[in-house]
Amino acid sequence: MATQIQTVTSISISTDPVENLSFRRLPPFPDDIPTAPLHRLSLSALRKTVAESEALFAASKNLGFFYLDLRDNDLGNALIQGSDQVFGIGPDIFDLGREKLAGYDHAAKGSIMGYKGYGSQVVDEKGNLDRNEFFNKRDTHNNPGCCLKIPKDDILGISQEPLPQPDIIHQRADLLKSFMTNAHKLVTLILTHLEKHLQLPPQALTSLHRLTSPSGDHIRLIRAPAQPPSDLRNSLGKHTDFGSITILFNRLGGLQILPPPAILPSGQSPEWMYVKPIRDHCIINFGDAMTKFTRGVIRSNIHRVVAPPGQQGRETRWSVVYFGRPEDDVVLRGLVGEKKYGEEEEGMNAKEWIKLQGLRLRNANVAGKEMGLEERRKLWEESGRGT
Repeated sequence: MATQIQTVTSISISTDPVENLSFRRLPPFPDDIPTAPLHRLSLSALRKTVAESEALFAASKNLGFFYLDLRDNDLGNALIQGSDQVFGIGPDIFDLGREKLAGYDHAAKGSIMGYKGYGSQVVDEKGNLDRNEFFNKRDTHNNPGCCLKIPKDDILGISQEPLPQPDIIHQRADLLKSFMTNAHKLVTLILTHLEKHLQLPPQALTSLHRLTSPSGDHIRLIRAPAQPPSDLRNSLGKHTDFGSITILFNRLGGLQILPPPAILPSGQSPEWMYVKPIRDHCIINFGDAMTKFTRGVIRSNIHRVVAPPGQQGRETRWSVVYFGRPEDDVVLRGLVGEKKYGEEEEGMNAKEWIKLQGLRLRNANVAGKEMGLEERRKLWEESGRGT
């Protein structure tokens, strides 16, 4: 008989006071801007106490986002140092120039990896185009532009047909492999805690996310140049992530989430709220695959990226992200509770499903780039992102 997991329908979320953990040599995040109510958890405590594990589960169900303090822990310290080094690769990649980087756009090969230049995504109901560059690659690839994806399978030598990549990726492969391996350890640790709280057998989730098995895991390096104050627009439209667990390292504001009504005070309508970056912390969020595995117990929350607030808006915004995804051959089906009447399960494996979602969005955006403003507005509405 399947175990039923109760979800929390309402909760008052608050964060602990944060000591001065702003980023050196960057303008501070404004004090007068409301920020999203993320739990602030500790990796060190997560490995020691039941209470921290329970807090992780609560945050996973109610908001699907939380801060994780990486200090005072060997794995955490390695991730802090590794993320700093990956940040350092970014300028070398993007300085190659758009013309050269365009040669790493692999959409014609049916791949969501590779380079994406500015203005190829419709980001809002007004039909505006993005101001991000993407370079999506499997573990061994660095992505120039607002988003640089470095795929796990290429870096670890799992891919049978690695995609072409800039020379600097080959030159820094050891660094990328180390960071990716440590990030995956964190994904595994979080999944292990969730298995216990979901009352699943050991390795029910971790066995679907093994480091050495083919998957869509990748590092993404993102660059969003400063925008003219008179013409601010979203860098990335509202969306949920496709995969299981996302680990974000961010130094400037810009990420916003739309809190679900259940965690807000009675009568308060949801509004977009900034997620303030905190030094030596990463931001964890869950994707659609985890929602499918848990039949909605774990929340994949909608989010977007806008221009950084205040004086931070004068700076180029960089982010380093690790996307943990199910293994390619894993079928996306519920592992928790009973299948609900009328509930449809994908019936396809993770590789097919993620590729379908990514290419569907990318193809729509490519078409949008060639459309007029009114056509782009209609495309936004039809994409489902306008709801």
